[in-house]
Amino acid sequence: MSELRRYRRLPDQYVVAIPLRLDTDGFSYRKWGGEQQCKPGDWLVDDDGDIHTVDADVFAATYSQIRRGAYVKSTPVWAEFAHEAGSVATKEGRTSYNKGDVIVFNNEDGTDGYAMTAERFNSRYEPDE
Repeated sequence: MSELRRYRRLPDQYVVAIPLRLDTDGFSYRKWGGEQQCKPGDWLVDDDGDIHTVDADVFAATYSQIRRGAYVKSTPVWAEFAHEAGSVATKEGRTSYNKGDVIVFNNEDGTDGYAMTAERFNSRYEPDE
């Protein structure tokens, strides 16, 4: 793996999100090459058509509301470009990635990770150093 670099989300790149405040035990769904789990209180996020869930504690710690239903990621991320295909454990399950995709972490120590294509990452993030 390469060294992680710090990035920030572009300020005009917001998501639409709602908390899952329903009487449910949660649900599972298939995405990113694996089975994902959603718990009560997690957030349902629409990131420009990429629909997924985010752990409630992670959402509270990393997103800020800009208006009703719209949020921006307000904390930096650390990322690296994948040198080979693989997968990363997430709070929701596992995310598969291909060579050249970007592995993104909410924490500088390389924890709380996920992955996305380089095209998607480059359209949403910029270096923060």
